[in-house]
Amino acid sequence: MNTATHLRTIATHWTDLTDALATTGTTTWPPAGRMSDYLNALDQADEELAEAARWQAAYNRQFLDRDPAQIGATRPPLRIAILDTMRNVEIALTATGDQVAAAVQRSPMSFAPRGWPAADRQRRDQLARADTADPRRWRYGGRHTAPHTALWLLARVEARPGPFRPLPDREYRLIANVAQEASERIERALDIADRTATLAMPCPRMINVVFPCSGRIEIHGGAGAEPVAHCIECGHIWTGQDRSAVA
Repeated sequence: MNTATHLRTIATHWTDLTDALATTGTTTWPPAGRMSDYLNALDQADEELAEAARWQAAYNRQFLDRDPAQIGATRPPLRIAILDTMRNVEIALTATGDQVAAAVQRSPMSFAPRGWPAADRQRRDQLARADTADPRRWRYGGRHTAPHTALWLLARVEARPGPFRPLPDREYRLIANVAQEASERIERALDIADRTATLAMPCPRMINVVFPCSGRIEIHGGAGAEPVAHCIECGHIWTGQDRSAVA
């Protein structure tokens, strides 16, 4: 996917993240059962689990600090991994917006000097006020939602009109990198992207009475699909029904 597609993915799927935040249950990836023991050894999975644990610990501390007599002092059924994804994406996008705006956003038009004729001064001041209040401008220090920031960055990538200079290559690369990482985080959190991983154990199928195949097993899943594993050496395929054969 290109940068524009990544930014649209962020904007269009943010409400899905919000909806998923309060739901219970887990996604279908990594797959359930003993296969996940191997996938948990992957660095990426370990990092995500550690982040979720840190957020859970921080939330628990906040919960314990509350007055037990306070109305509503019950733990909400939030999915910490989803919350972590949303927070990290918003922080990264806002920081990117600040940096891009510093490079491309033109300063507002100045107001007319006092020595101008009254009519000219009025017209100039009206234009200056409109330029300052232009809704297309990036507001530093403001509260920017992820969808708003993604669409604002998309407008800069597509060179939409406004009080902006052309986007430099360095800022374009920054947007591209952040947008790709953010959209991939969202897709992983929502389980809407195809994924592939390699199991740590080799293929256990016997190619003869003495030697096992020992080929590399790849597992494919995500996007709500049932995970499927196959050996790239002998070509054997396992589905969820015979998961224990490779676990």
